[in-house]
Amino acid sequence: MGNQPAVEILIAHYNEDLSWLEGNQDICTIYSKGGEKNAPPYPYQVLENIGREGHTYLHHIVERYDSLADVTVFLQGRIDDHCPLSLDEIKECSLKTLPGEVTTFPYRELEMFDHWDGIPWAEYPSWAKWADHSGNKGRYMKKTPAEYWQTFFPGKPVPASVAYAPGALFAVHKDTIRQHPRELYQLMMKEYFLGDMAHINPETGHLAERFIMAVWNPSEYLCWDNVKDRAPEERNRHGQLARGRWHVVPKWAEVDEMALPPSQRSSAKKALLPTPPSSSMELDKDALRAGVTRIQEDTPPASDDEAVHVEMKNHM
Repeated sequence: MGNQPAVEILIAHYNEDLSWLEGNQDICTIYSKGGEKNAPPYPYQVLENIGREGHTYLHHIVERYDSLADVTVFLQGRIDDHCPLSLDEIKECSLKTLPGEVTTFPYRELEMFDHWDGIPWAEYPSWAKWADHSGNKGRYMKKTPAEYWQTFFPGKPVPASVAYAPGALFAVHKDTIRQHPRELYQLMMKEYFLGDMAHINPETGHLAERFIMAVWNPSEYLCWDNVKDRAPEERNRHGQLARGRWHVVPKWAEVDEMALPPSQRSSAKKALLPTPPSSSMELDKDALRAGVTRIQEDTPPASDDEAVHVEMKNHM
């Protein structure tokens, strides 16, 4: 047991009941954004309520870059809507995380992201609760996902697709995080969550969720070609869907079966059948996509000296 890696559990909290941490609170770092009325019963640090869980995760990485635990488990304040495991079971799985690896937790499968021109929310009714970033409910990205990727990795091509863990629940070894300099994570914080994007629900929060695993382990979670790079096996050695075989969320479906617990999936099959919109609806959705994929403002581009040039690993 003496060689067992040190594990720290990071909790991105707003107002969730954290009683499920009982017995493990000594190894938890809780960042709370819910104010005093929603304060958890355990020691916590206060953060401004911006940026969803992605802001919390990046804050921890930037502030603790030189003192990260051997393995950090990144969790939201509620996990039972994405993962049936107990915290002890999650901790046990996380202890096996090696450098270069990202451990994810069932029941949600890895999903594919390839919407490099913008997330077409209107085409995915199953994402409806996240789709409205207008007014006070949220804030749209100022760039396309492809432009954000190239901001983080200038001079590098945009991949065909990347994989992500819905809910952003995962464990990562400190060496995996430190393969990139702290400056990259600071740049991500600035681009995703500061300035005009300092909002309770920025669209960039969803982008941060979709990019981070490919940033940490591109050989497993990034495809340059969705056909040629597809792994021959269905699952990798971690039990995740293998490279290029990630779940594709169905368009126009009210319910995505794979977002449900396995015991509920058969009852959702009728709702899963895609229902293409009428032509008039299609026009409305196209107009929506064109109008809100990014905020159309006269914002001066970042100067060259503001760009942080980070070289990806050779396999990128």
